[in-house]
Amino acid sequence: MELSITIECGNIKLEGRLRKNTSKKAVVICHPHPLYGGNMDNPVVMTIADSFFEKGFTTMRFNFRGTCNSTGMFDNGTGEQEDIRAALSLLTEKGYKQIWLAGYSFGARMNASLVSKGCEIKDHIMVSPPVGFMNFDDIEKMTSTGLIITGANDEIAPPGKVKGHINRWKIDPRFEIIEDCDHFYSKSLPKLKAVLIDYLS
Repeated sequence: MELSITIECGNIKLEGRLRKNTSKKAVVICHPHPLYGGNMDNPVVMTIADSFFEKGFTTMRFNFRGTCNSTGMFDNGTGEQEDIRAALSLLTEKGYKQIWLAGYSFGARMNASLVSKGCEIKDHIMVSPPVGFMNFDDIEKMTSTGLIITGANDEIAPPGKVKGHINRWKIDPRFEIIEDCDHFYSKSLPKLKAVLIDYLS
């Protein structure tokens, strides 16, 4: 069962959902762009959460500041990184020893900013990092990144452009391109889940 939680980030209160599992492994999952309707109930975010839960993880998803019932205002990516830090800190306080970070679209971009600054996590998964829509040039390294997924027909995260960044970061993650799949994973959520379950196994 998912519990409604509040994540304190300074004077900002973020609404979140925590689904507890039996192991000491946990994941924070970040949602797509709030100015384009993205929130923690997005189907891709839910698919990521379900996949991690099935593999024994406690899952935490939350709404960035200014999204739905989270207080504050959209902060163009700066405050949103602090939101993620606050979510990670809450899991640490709850005693989780292995914390992973996963994000879809804008959420993947926000996580990338944090990971590139040396954020301590066990592993990092990016689903459709929006390299065709947002600038990633300031992301110079991407340690701890084990899996990157995009769709063959994803114009916001084009496979060739994603691969170019992977080469620039000098990392060797598992890179999965899902055939007949666009940025919104229409009719491709089962394929996405299969890739995630296989990786987490």
